[in-house]
Amino acid sequence: MQFQESPAPQGSDLFSFDSLPDAPPEGDRWSSWDGATHGPKPRPDWVITALAAVEADLGILKTGKEADVHIVRRWVPDGTTSPALDSHLAAKRYRTGEHRMFHRDAGYHEGRRVRRSREMRAMARRTEFGKELLSGLWAQAEFGALGTLWEMGIPVPYPVQLDDREMLMEFIGEDGIAAPRLAQTRPGAELLPELFEQLRSVMLVLAERGWTHGDLSPYNVLLHRDRLVFIDWPQIVDVIGNPRGFEFLERDVLNMCRWFSSRGLAVDEGELLGDLVAAATSRW
Repeated sequence: MQFQESPAPQGSDLFSFDSLPDAPPEGDRWSSWDGATHGPKPRPDWVITALAAVEADLGILKTGKEADVHIVRRWVPDGTTSPALDSHLAAKRYRTGEHRMFHRDAGYHEGRRVRRSREMRAMARRTEFGKELLSGLWAQAEFGALGTLWEMGIPVPYPVQLDDREMLMEFIGEDGIAAPRLAQTRPGAELLPELFEQLRSVMLVLAERGWTHGDLSPYNVLLHRDRLVFIDWPQIVDVIGNPRGFEFLERDVLNMCRWFSSRGLAVDEGELLGDLVAAATSRW
């Protein structure tokens, strides 16, 4: 989804873009809050729900095979400087079926079902209709997962809203500058044990619910104020229900443990994996 200005009426000098009733006084568009699916309550204080708010696309943060992430500013254009009326959001915009590369779909969707067999067949065969369905499923899956995880107390961006294939969520960073991915950082030796405990705690809480991230790596974790924030959740995996669930769990563990080892912290991959498997299977 791209922000576009409404075209001016043709054949008349009486109207300009600024005078169009549907055009905002500032920014690229009016707030997209109305009509969208909203995140869980209670909402954080910084979430702007005013219909008089406007939004502007400030540029791209990350490109991916399934989606691009932009930074969006939402504010109420009344001259106020109140932080509650001016905030930055991360806008994840999933590609349409025509432009996406579905490199992960098959394995992650094992163990999941769609009620209508026609839709299942279309997705399995990667027809155009099936690709569109998959695109929508990824957006809905991530929005739902973030809401559940946020309510569980997992450090994830708060999901503000979902509108078609655009998900607006909490921007993790300061003054419009995004927090770095863990892979880009060099934490001091004194901080590494604390960060590993944060990782272990999050993965254990997930495992107790029978889940794993499914694509966890230092590139899907942000470091903000000495705190890990976990991102990119469309493929959250049911460890027991997915035939490849334990494979995904092991890969998540190895990806993260090897990063900590490369930074000089001695960690036991086998011990962490054993604890997570025990937690995941204790429910059965």
